[in-house]
Amino acid sequence: MAHAVDRLIFGPDDVDLARSPLAGQFDAETYVLGAFNPALTRLPNGNLAMHVRVAEALRRPIRDGNVHAIRWDGGGSSDTARGRYVLDAWPLDLVDTADPRKFLIRGGRWKVMALTSLSWILPVELSPDGLAVVTVHYDKAIAPHASFQCYGIEDARVSKVRDRWLMTTCSVSPERHSTTLYSSDNGLDWTFEDIVLDHQNKDMLIFEGLIGGQYWAQTRPLGDLYFAYPPGSEWRSGPSINLATSPDALHWKPYREPGIRAHVDTVATARMGGGTPPILTDDGWLTLWHGVEPKEIVGIYRTYWSILDRDDPSKLVRTSHTPLLEAAPDLTRPIEDKMYLRDVVFTTGIVDAGDRYVVASGEADLACRITHIAKSVFAAPEV
Repeated sequence: MAHAVDRLIFGPDDVDLARSPLAGQFDAETYVLGAFNPALTRLPNGNLAMHVRVAEALRRPIRDGNVHAIRWDGGGSSDTARGRYVLDAWPLDLVDTADPRKFLIRGGRWKVMALTSLSWILPVELSPDGLAVVTVHYDKAIAPHASFQCYGIEDARVSKVRDRWLMTTCSVSPERHSTTLYSSDNGLDWTFEDIVLDHQNKDMLIFEGLIGGQYWAQTRPLGDLYFAYPPGSEWRSGPSINLATSPDALHWKPYREPGIRAHVDTVATARMGGGTPPILTDDGWLTLWHGVEPKEIVGIYRTYWSILDRDDPSKLVRTSHTPLLEAAPDLTRPIEDKMYLRDVVFTTGIVDAGDRYVVASGEADLACRITHIAKSVFAAPEV
Protein backbone atom coordinates (compact mmCIF):
# COMPACT_ATOMS: atom_id res chain seq x y z
CA MET A 1 0.00 0.00 0.00
CA ALA A 2 1.52 3.33 -1.11
CA HIS A 3 1.33 6.51 0.99
CA ALA A 4 1.92 10.10 -0.15
CA VAL A 5 4.41 10.85 2.64
CA ASP A 6 6.79 8.04 3.51
CA ARG A 7 10.44 8.71 4.35
CA LEU A 8 13.34 8.04 6.70
CA ILE A 9 13.74 10.86 9.22
CA PHE A 10 16.53 9.71 11.57
CA GLY A 11 19.26 7.11 11.35
CA PRO A 12 22.68 5.97 12.58
CA ASP A 13 24.57 8.95 11.14
CA ASP A 14 22.35 11.33 13.12
CA VAL A 15 23.52 10.02 16.50
CA ASP A 16 26.51 11.72 18.17
CA LEU A 17 28.20 8.94 20.13
CA ALA A 18 30.39 11.48 21.90
CA ARG A 19 27.19 12.24 23.87
CA SER A 20 26.21 8.61 24.40
CA PRO A 21 25.79 7.24 27.95
CA LEU A 22 28.53 4.73 27.03
CA ALA A 23 31.08 7.35 25.93
CA GLY A 24 34.50 6.90 27.58
CA GLN A 25 33.42 3.87 29.60
CA PHE A 26 35.75 1.26 28.08
CA ASP A 27 38.69 1.00 25.70
CA ALA A 28 36.94 -0.12 22.52
CA GLU A 29 35.37 1.70 19.58
CA THR A 30 31.59 1.58 19.16
CA TYR A 31 29.25 2.53 16.34
CA VAL A 32 25.48 2.86 15.88
CA LEU A 33 24.19 -0.48 14.62
CA GLY A 34 20.72 1.05 14.40
CA ALA A 35 18.63 4.05 15.47
CA PHE A 36 15.15 2.60 15.12
CA ASN A 37 11.81 1.46 16.59
CA PRO A 38 10.77 4.94 17.78
CA ALA A 39 7.88 5.60 20.13
CA LEU A 40 5.89 8.67 19.06
CA THR A 41 3.84 11.23 20.98
CA ARG A 42 2.74 14.83 20.71
CA LEU A 43 4.31 17.30 23.15
CA PRO A 44 2.56 20.19 24.91
CA ASN A 45 4.19 22.64 22.44
CA GLY A 46 2.62 20.84 19.46
CA ASN A 47 5.84 19.21 18.28
CA LEU A 48 6.25 15.46 18.12
CA ALA A 49 8.72 13.41 20.12
CA MET A 50 10.25 10.16 18.97
CA HIS A 51 11.91 7.99 21.59
CA VAL A 52 14.48 6.19 19.48
CA ARG A 53 16.15 2.92 20.32
CA VAL A 54 19.89 3.41 19.77
CA ALA A 55 21.67 0.06 19.44
CA GLU A 56 25.32 0.84 20.14
CA ALA A 57 27.64 -1.97 19.08
CA LEU A 58 31.32 -2.77 19.24
CA ARG A 59 33.17 -1.99 16.01
CA ARG A 60 35.22 -5.19 16.46
CA PRO A 61 33.20 -7.56 18.66
CA ILE A 62 35.39 -10.53 17.73
CA ARG A 63 39.06 -10.38 18.64
CA ASP A 64 41.65 -12.57 20.35
CA GLY A 65 39.48 -15.65 19.91
CA ASN A 66 36.51 -14.15 21.78
CA VAL A 67 33.25 -12.41 20.97
CA HIS A 68 32.46 -9.51 23.29
CA ALA A 69 29.24 -8.11 24.75
CA ILE A 70 28.61 -4.75 26.45
CA ARG A 71 27.04 -4.88 29.91
CA TRP A 72 26.06 -2.29 32.54
CA ASP A 73 27.63 -3.26 35.87
CA GLY A 74 26.46 -1.78 39.13
CA GLY A 75 29.45 -3.20 40.98
CA GLY A 76 27.23 -4.58 43.71
CA SER A 77 26.41 -1.07 44.92
CA SER A 78 22.90 0.26 45.50
CA ASP A 79 24.12 3.63 44.22
CA THR A 80 23.17 3.46 40.52
CA ALA A 81 25.35 6.48 39.75
CA ARG A 82 28.38 4.26 40.40
CA GLY A 83 27.44 1.85 37.62
CA ARG A 84 29.72 1.49 34.59
CA TYR A 85 29.69 -0.25 31.23
CA VAL A 86 32.07 -3.18 30.86
CA LEU A 87 32.97 -5.76 28.20
CA ASP A 88 32.42 -9.49 28.67
CA ALA A 89 34.47 -11.96 26.56
CA TRP A 90 33.01 -15.27 25.32
CA PRO A 91 35.25 -17.88 23.62
CA LEU A 92 34.21 -18.37 20.00
CA ASP A 93 34.05 -22.16 20.33
CA LEU A 94 31.20 -21.73 22.85
CA VAL A 95 28.93 -19.52 20.75
CA ASP A 96 26.98 -19.27 17.48
CA THR A 97 27.32 -15.86 15.78
CA ALA A 98 25.03 -16.43 12.73
CA ASP A 99 22.66 -13.59 13.71
CA PRO A 100 24.42 -10.18 13.59
CA ARG A 101 22.27 -8.87 16.44
CA LYS A 102 23.21 -11.50 19.01
CA PHE A 103 25.13 -14.70 19.70
CA LEU A 104 23.86 -17.97 21.13
CA ILE A 105 25.65 -19.82 23.92
CA ARG A 106 26.08 -23.47 22.94
CA GLY A 107 25.81 -26.48 25.19
CA GLY A 108 22.99 -25.57 27.56
CA ARG A 109 19.57 -27.12 27.89
CA TRP A 110 17.90 -23.74 27.34
CA LYS A 111 18.28 -21.22 24.52
CA VAL A 112 20.69 -18.66 26.02
CA MET A 113 21.99 -15.60 24.19
CA ALA A 114 23.92 -12.38 24.59
CA LEU A 115 23.82 -9.25 22.45
CA THR A 116 26.41 -7.68 20.18
CA SER A 117 25.06 -4.24 21.10
CA LEU A 118 23.55 -2.41 24.05
CA SER A 119 20.47 -0.26 23.51
CA TRP A 120 19.42 3.00 25.14
CA ILE A 121 16.55 5.40 24.41
CA LEU A 122 17.16 8.80 22.80
CA PRO A 123 14.35 11.43 22.72
CA VAL A 124 14.26 13.25 19.37
CA GLU A 125 11.93 16.24 18.98
CA LEU A 126 10.30 16.67 15.56
CA SER A 127 8.20 19.30 13.85
CA PRO A 128 4.40 18.90 14.21
CA ASP A 129 4.18 16.90 10.97
CA GLY A 130 7.11 14.68 11.96
CA LEU A 131 9.16 15.57 8.89
CA ALA A 132 11.97 17.67 10.40
CA VAL A 133 14.25 17.16 13.39
CA VAL A 134 14.03 20.08 15.84
CA THR A 135 16.21 18.94 18.76
CA VAL A 136 18.03 15.78 19.80
CA HIS A 137 17.71 15.60 23.60
CA TYR A 138 20.88 13.77 24.68
CA ASP A 139 20.45 15.18 28.19
CA LYS A 140 17.16 13.29 28.51
CA ALA A 141 18.40 9.88 27.31
CA ILE A 142 17.10 6.81 29.15
CA ALA A 143 19.89 4.36 29.91
CA PRO A 144 20.32 1.26 32.12
CA HIS A 145 20.46 1.96 35.84
CA ALA A 146 19.87 -1.46 37.44
CA SER A 147 20.93 -5.09 37.07
CA PHE A 148 17.62 -6.03 35.42
CA GLN A 149 18.59 -3.66 32.55
CA CYS A 150 22.25 -4.63 32.27
CA TYR A 151 22.01 -5.61 28.59
CA GLY A 152 20.02 -2.53 27.63
CA ILE A 153 16.63 -0.85 27.24
CA GLU A 154 14.71 -1.51 24.03
CA ASP A 155 11.66 -0.56 21.96
CA ALA A 156 9.90 2.20 23.89
CA ARG A 157 6.17 2.81 23.41
CA VAL A 158 4.62 6.05 24.69
CA SER A 159 0.95 6.60 25.53
CA LYS A 160 -0.72 9.76 26.81
CA VAL A 161 -3.46 8.90 29.29
CA ARG A 162 -5.31 11.94 30.57
CA ASP A 163 -2.61 14.42 31.64
CA ARG A 164 0.23 11.89 32.03
CA TRP A 165 2.60 10.25 29.58
CA LEU A 166 3.44 6.57 30.16
CA MET A 167 6.36 4.82 28.49
CA THR A 168 6.87 1.06 28.43
CA THR A 169 10.26 -0.41 27.52
CA CYS A 170 11.84 -3.86 27.34
CA SER A 171 14.61 -4.22 29.91
CA VAL A 172 17.11 -6.95 29.09
CA SER A 173 19.23 -8.95 31.54
CA PRO A 174 20.09 -12.51 32.62
CA GLU A 175 17.65 -12.00 35.51
CA ARG A 176 14.65 -11.53 33.22
CA HIS A 177 13.51 -10.00 29.93
CA SER A 178 10.91 -7.72 31.48
CA THR A 179 8.68 -4.76 30.68
CA THR A 180 9.45 -1.60 32.65
CA LEU A 181 7.38 1.55 33.08
CA TYR A 182 8.38 5.22 33.08
CA SER A 183 6.12 8.25 33.56
CA SER A 184 6.32 11.92 32.60
CA ASP A 185 4.30 15.11 32.97
CA ASN A 186 5.65 16.61 29.72
CA GLY A 187 6.56 13.72 27.39
CA LEU A 188 10.32 14.36 27.59
CA ASP A 189 11.50 14.10 31.22
CA TRP A 190 10.99 10.57 32.51
CA THR A 191 10.80 8.98 35.96
CA PHE A 192 11.36 5.25 36.37
CA GLU A 193 8.36 3.59 38.02
CA ASP A 194 9.02 -0.16 38.21
CA ILE A 195 9.00 -3.54 36.49
CA VAL A 196 5.39 -4.14 35.43
CA LEU A 197 5.51 -7.40 33.44
CA ASP A 198 7.80 -10.35 34.07
CA HIS A 199 10.02 -12.48 31.85
CA GLN A 200 9.38 -12.46 28.09
CA ASN A 201 6.08 -10.58 28.32
CA LYS A 202 6.89 -7.69 25.99
CA ASP A 203 5.47 -5.40 23.28
CA MET A 204 3.31 -3.84 26.03
CA LEU A 205 1.12 -1.06 24.65
CA ILE A 206 -1.02 0.99 27.04
CA PHE A 207 -4.31 2.20 25.56
CA GLU A 208 -4.51 6.00 25.25
CA GLY A 209 -7.52 6.29 27.53
CA LEU A 210 -9.33 4.47 30.32
CA ILE A 211 -12.08 1.89 29.81
CA GLY A 212 -14.52 1.62 32.69
CA GLY A 213 -12.08 3.52 34.91
CA GLN A 214 -9.30 0.98 34.25
CA TYR A 215 -6.02 1.16 32.35
CA TRP A 216 -5.82 -1.38 29.54
CA ALA A 217 -2.81 -2.74 27.70
CA GLN A 218 -1.90 -5.14 24.96
CA THR A 219 0.84 -7.64 25.87
CA ARG A 220 2.67 -10.40 24.01
CA PRO A 221 3.95 -13.28 26.19
CA LEU A 222 6.43 -15.61 24.51
CA GLY A 223 7.26 -19.24 25.07
CA ASP A 224 8.46 -22.41 23.38
CA LEU A 225 5.22 -24.39 23.75
CA TYR A 226 1.70 -23.68 22.47
CA PHE A 227 -1.33 -25.97 22.49
CA ALA A 228 -3.20 -26.80 19.29
CA TYR A 229 -6.56 -25.37 18.32
CA PRO A 230 -9.00 -28.12 17.28
CA PRO A 231 -9.11 -29.23 13.63
CA GLY A 232 -11.07 -26.77 11.51
CA SER A 233 -10.42 -23.79 13.81
CA GLU A 234 -9.89 -20.39 12.19
CA TRP A 235 -6.95 -19.71 14.54
CA ARG A 236 -3.28 -20.70 14.33
CA SER A 237 -1.46 -21.66 17.54
CA GLY A 238 1.50 -19.51 18.51
CA PRO A 239 2.29 -16.03 19.86
CA SER A 240 -0.72 -13.73 20.16
CA ILE A 241 -1.54 -10.22 21.34
CA ASN A 242 -3.16 -10.55 24.76
CA LEU A 243 -4.87 -8.01 27.00
CA ALA A 244 -4.41 -6.88 30.61
CA THR A 245 -6.09 -4.36 32.92
CA SER A 246 -4.82 -2.26 35.83
CA PRO A 247 -6.21 0.22 38.36
CA ASP A 248 -2.99 2.30 38.36
CA ALA A 249 -0.80 1.29 35.35
CA LEU A 250 1.56 -0.50 37.77
CA HIS A 251 -0.31 -3.63 38.83
CA TRP A 252 -1.62 -5.65 35.87
CA LYS A 253 -4.09 -8.54 35.64
CA PRO A 254 -4.40 -10.63 32.46
CA TYR A 255 -7.80 -10.30 30.77
CA ARG A 256 -9.51 -13.66 30.47
CA GLU A 257 -10.64 -13.28 26.84
CA PRO A 258 -8.04 -13.58 24.04
CA GLY A 259 -6.97 -10.57 22.02
CA ILE A 260 -5.64 -10.61 18.46
CA ARG A 261 -4.66 -14.08 17.27
CA ALA A 262 -2.91 -15.47 14.20
CA HIS A 263 -5.36 -16.56 11.51
CA VAL A 264 -4.99 -20.03 10.02
CA ASP A 265 -5.46 -18.78 6.44
CA THR A 266 -2.20 -16.80 6.28
CA VAL A 267 1.40 -17.59 7.19
CA ALA A 268 2.22 -13.85 6.94
CA THR A 269 1.06 -13.46 10.54
CA ALA A 270 2.35 -16.78 11.88
CA ARG A 271 4.04 -14.74 14.59
CA MET A 272 2.66 -11.41 15.78
CA GLY A 273 3.06 -8.66 18.34
CA GLY A 274 1.75 -5.22 19.23
CA GLY A 275 2.97 -2.15 17.36
CA THR A 276 1.35 1.16 18.32
CA PRO A 277 -0.54 2.04 21.50
CA PRO A 278 -4.27 1.77 20.71
CA ILE A 279 -5.95 5.14 20.10
CA LEU A 280 -9.70 5.79 20.27
CA THR A 281 -11.57 6.55 17.05
CA ASP A 282 -15.29 6.92 16.33
CA ASP A 283 -15.38 3.20 15.45
CA GLY A 284 -13.32 1.87 18.34
CA TRP A 285 -9.66 1.42 19.30
CA LEU A 286 -7.30 1.55 16.32
CA THR A 287 -4.21 -0.62 16.81
CA LEU A 288 -1.35 -1.27 14.40
CA TRP A 289 0.54 -4.52 14.91
CA HIS A 290 3.25 -6.58 13.27
CA GLY A 291 2.93 -9.96 11.61
CA VAL A 292 5.99 -12.07 10.83
CA GLU A 293 6.18 -14.49 7.93
CA PRO A 294 8.85 -17.18 8.44
CA LYS A 295 11.95 -16.66 6.30
CA GLU A 296 15.56 -17.50 7.13
CA ILE A 297 16.64 -16.34 10.62
CA VAL A 298 14.55 -13.21 11.25
CA GLY A 299 11.50 -13.46 8.97
CA ILE A 300 9.50 -10.87 7.02
CA TYR A 301 7.95 -8.18 9.24
CA ARG A 302 4.88 -6.29 8.00
CA THR A 303 2.43 -3.90 9.67
CA TYR A 304 -1.29 -4.67 9.86
CA TRP A 305 -4.23 -2.94 11.55
CA SER A 306 -7.34 -3.77 13.55
CA ILE A 307 -10.15 -1.80 15.20
CA LEU A 308 -11.28 -3.12 18.58
CA ASP A 309 -14.55 -2.55 20.44
CA ARG A 310 -14.40 0.62 22.54
CA ASP A 311 -15.88 -1.08 25.63
CA ASP A 312 -14.39 -4.57 25.28
CA PRO A 313 -11.14 -4.60 23.25
CA SER A 314 -11.20 -8.40 23.05
CA LYS A 315 -13.96 -7.97 20.43
CA LEU A 316 -12.81 -7.26 16.90
CA VAL A 317 -14.75 -4.62 14.95
CA ARG A 318 -12.78 -5.03 11.73
CA THR A 319 -9.30 -5.78 10.44
CA SER A 320 -7.40 -6.26 7.20
CA HIS A 321 -5.18 -9.07 5.97
CA THR A 322 -3.57 -6.65 3.50
CA PRO A 323 -0.35 -5.15 4.90
CA LEU A 324 -0.55 -1.47 5.82
CA LEU A 325 3.24 -1.11 5.63
CA GLU A 326 6.00 -3.30 4.22
CA ALA A 327 9.75 -2.89 4.12
CA ALA A 328 10.75 -0.16 1.63
CA PRO A 329 14.09 -0.85 -0.11
CA ASP A 330 13.91 2.49 -1.94
CA LEU A 331 14.06 4.30 1.40
CA THR A 332 17.11 2.46 2.65
CA ARG A 333 19.05 2.55 -0.64
CA PRO A 334 21.03 5.68 0.40
CA ILE A 335 22.25 3.82 3.51
CA GLU A 336 22.72 0.46 1.82
CA ASP A 337 26.25 0.19 3.20
CA LYS A 338 24.82 -0.02 6.74
CA MET A 339 22.17 -2.67 6.03
CA TYR A 340 22.41 -5.96 7.91
CA LEU A 341 18.73 -7.05 7.79
CA ARG A 342 16.10 -7.07 5.03
CA ASP A 343 12.33 -7.29 4.91
CA VAL A 344 11.68 -5.66 8.29
CA VAL A 345 9.34 -2.79 9.16
CA PHE A 346 8.41 -2.55 12.85
CA THR A 347 5.77 0.09 13.59
CA THR A 348 5.91 1.59 17.08
CA GLY A 349 4.10 4.96 17.22
CA ILE A 350 1.03 6.81 15.98
CA VAL A 351 -0.27 10.37 16.45
CA ASP A 352 -3.49 12.01 15.25
CA ALA A 353 -2.90 14.75 12.69
CA GLY A 354 -6.35 15.80 11.51
CA ASP A 355 -7.34 13.92 8.37
CA ARG A 356 -4.38 11.57 8.70
CA TYR A 357 -2.16 9.80 11.19
CA VAL A 358 1.58 10.31 11.57
CA VAL A 359 3.01 6.81 11.97
CA ALA A 360 6.54 6.01 13.17
CA SER A 361 8.33 2.75 12.41
CA GLY A 362 11.72 1.15 12.61
CA GLU A 363 12.99 0.29 9.13
CA ALA A 364 15.33 -2.71 8.79
CA ASP A 365 16.35 -2.40 12.48
CA LEU A 366 18.39 0.52 11.17
CA ALA A 367 16.51 3.84 10.92
CA CYS A 368 13.31 5.69 11.83
CA ARG A 369 10.58 5.90 9.20
CA ILE A 370 7.72 8.42 9.22
CA THR A 371 4.59 7.73 7.18
CA HIS A 372 1.44 9.83 6.80
CA ILE A 373 -1.57 7.52 6.51
CA ALA A 374 -4.99 8.87 5.58
CA LYS A 375 -7.74 8.07 8.09
CA SER A 376 -9.89 6.90 5.18
CA VAL A 377 -7.70 3.78 4.99
CA PHE A 378 -9.31 2.49 8.18
CA ALA A 379 -12.91 3.44 7.31
CA ALA A 380 -15.66 0.85 7.12
CA PRO A 381 -16.35 -0.28 3.53
CA GLU A 382 -19.42 1.24 1.97
CA VAL A 383 -22.34 -1.16 1.61
